[in-house]
Amino acid sequence: MLPVAAVVTDIEGTTTPIAFVRDTLFPYARARLAEALAQAPDIAAEVAGMVPGTPPLATLLHWMDEDAKVTALKALQGRIWDAGYADGSIKGDIYPDVGPTLRRWVRGGLRLHVYSSGSVPAQKLLFGHTVDGDLTGLFQGFFDTRVGGKREPESYDRICIGINVPPAEVLFLSDIEAELDAAAAAGLRTCQLVRPQDGTVASDRHAVAKDFPEVGRLFAL
Repeated sequence: MLPVAAVVTDIEGTTTPIAFVRDTLFPYARARLAEALAQAPDIAAEVAGMVPGTPPLATLLHWMDEDAKVTALKALQGRIWDAGYADGSIKGDIYPDVGPTLRRWVRGGLRLHVYSSGSVPAQKLLFGHTVDGDLTGLFQGFFDTRVGGKREPESYDRICIGINVPPAEVLFLSDIEAELDAAAAAGLRTCQLVRPQDGTVASDRHAVAKDFPEVGRLFAL
């Protein structure tokens, strides 16, 4: 079997506690959504076109309640979080094992990328302001739902083309079984992160690891 040349990682439940998104980022954005929307006519117009006859703010709040993976919502949330990270109101929470392991993988020659339903700007904000410092320099690329949904095999095809690495040499990390299924269908290697504190149910179709060092042991990274 070919060695892993590149790792593509999810964020929520994989590098970052689910509670951080649910209990910190989402409430922070929701409290500031109306003000941010008033300053973002481009997003307001986009949302109005997607759901005619409904005020954009109501649509966005509804999407937030459903945790909908809609690019327009993610873009507006990203703008709100940008201000929060910039003034120090928010620090990106990551598991303690993530930073040291990513640094070791990079030193070993691995190419690292992120694929998350959160917008690329939001991803860079989180990794740029973590409790373990600025980690953005460790990653060679960031992908969001503009390449497609995370449960669609075609999205992973596009990512492999974008990073110029064959699927068989790419390892995708996520806590969500359906995302791993889609990646595997595209030919990627997969590993599920089952963080005890997040209550993730272990898959019987993919390799399973409790943290990033265990991923490294499983795949000889």
